[in-house]
Amino acid sequence: MDSIDVVVGRIGKPHGIRGEVTVDVRTDEPERRYVDGAVLEVEPPKGSAFSARKLTVSRTRWHQGVLLVTFAELADRNAAEAARGSVLRAFVSADEVPEDPEEFYDRQLIGLTAYNLEGEEIGKVSSVVHGAQDLLQVRTPDGRNTLVPFVSALVPEVDVAGGRVVIADRPGLVTPFPDDADDADDAPEATEADA
Repeated sequence: MDSIDVVVGRIGKPHGIRGEVTVDVRTDEPERRYVDGAVLEVEPPKGSAFSARKLTVSRTRWHQGVLLVTFAELADRNAAEAARGSVLRAFVSADEVPEDPEEFYDRQLIGLTAYNLEGEEIGKVSSVVHGAQDLLQVRTPDGRNTLVPFVSALVPEVDVAGGRVVIADRPGLVTPFPDDADDADDAPEATEADA
């Protein structure tokens, strides 16, 4: 079965003297990625002397909203400090899905064909942008990239198995405002002097 390499976190500063470290979590499912016994791939920062390429989770706990992890290979504060800045990766099954049926991994969404409420194709999901609010980047047939807030009011249907996503499109969201389309038609033709 195929697996996918995903970034699940980055080691932060040591916490205490017994090798425990803070982790900047880069996954929506830390309870699945940081289970006791999980082996994570390590990518140390450039120029780092840290040589471990795998770390085994021994224990985790949350402290004031921060994930604290004890790895079997980090015996003390010095080892924890040496690992600081290392990126943590996990290999997950390519067919793994989130436990919540209303959540999706980026890889499930990228490539889905986007349709409007009338069933007309309006583009393809080309990426997912994460921030204060998740956004679907939709590449339109005419080559434009648009951003659609990934909320149920604007994206009422996601059918991963069917390869489609429905967007409650409106002018200015995916399709341009009528004035913008007219302006593009009225634009003067390029001449050799423009080139």
